[in-house]
Amino acid sequence: MELKTISQVSKGFDISGRTLRYYEQIGLLKSQKKDEYAYRVYDEHSLLRLQQIIILRKLRIPLKQIGDILKNHDATVAIEVFRQNVNEINDEIIALTTIRSILATFIKSLQEKAEVQIKLDLLNDKSILKVIDSLTLTKIHFKEEKSMEDLNKASENLSKLKDVRIIYLPPATVAASHYIGEDPEQTAGGLLDKFVKEKGLFKIKPDLRHYGFNHPNPVDESGAHGYEMWVTIPDDMEVPPPLVKKQFKGGLYAAHMIPMGNFHEWDWLWEWAHNNSSYEPNLLSDNGECMYGLLEEHLNYISHVNTNNTEPEGMQLDLLLPVKEKR
Repeated sequence: MELKTISQVSKGFDISGRTLRYYEQIGLLKSQKKDEYAYRVYDEHSLLRLQQIIILRKLRIPLKQIGDILKNHDATVAIEVFRQNVNEINDEIIALTTIRSILATFIKSLQEKAEVQIKLDLLNDKSILKVIDSLTLTKIHFKEEKSMEDLNKASENLSKLKDVRIIYLPPATVAASHYIGEDPEQTAGGLLDKFVKEKGLFKIKPDLRHYGFNHPNPVDESGAHGYEMWVTIPDDMEVPPPLVKKQFKGGLYAAHMIPMGNFHEWDWLWEWAHNNSSYEPNLLSDNGECMYGLLEEHLNYISHVNTNNTEPEGMQLDLLLPVKEKR
């Protein structure tokens, strides 16, 4: 049985090593540690399981439900999951069909008036407002596709960011935890969590923020890399080794929120930043050593530490890409 390295799997399936490690962390996927290899490898069974995970993710099935499907051989579990998702999609179709109908009404009304400027009284039509009030905000555009090739195209069509925010991160003093080796996120995070608890940092600095980034990015066949995490601290606080006290300059960032594990959406944010009409990337010149200045902010870090929650499920991250206004 041929074994594949994490780098080979990452390239073959077009999936990041970070995502692979996350799937392992939540129990969706397993790798092996062989004596003849210096790093983790995946067997044929794991690759088949990964293929199933990727297909289900492209069908927009949540990771928790994917876990339920894969660990149960009873087809009724998969049927119930698919039925739930079909019902949600049907709700979206109804909402989007209604929106399309309202927009068509606007177009017809404006064309009849033969005026270029939109009349605000059109948006006060009580019959239209009543229908709009019944709608919930939706971001996902649904499109029916049938084949695997069409599924890939549909997934690509859905991979367009509509909810990017432009935010300013203030300068801050941070305590930095850095680790290079296997599972660097968990190791660096564990050291930082211990520091936060021992210092009672939430009481001292209730507005603290938590950031992280690859350092360095994967560079070799093993996919091994490092990860650095920061937590903001009072300017006069000292930090014990191996933590290091640093200064964060802050600045303007494009922000996009993801549930933990959706690291492929970094590609979407990167594309957004390079094709935006008002902003452009403002990257560090570090050859990618520290992700060019890109950051990941843990949005529910306080809950994570206060509840001793070591499970990544339910975590939310802001993907942060430094930008500047176009002149």
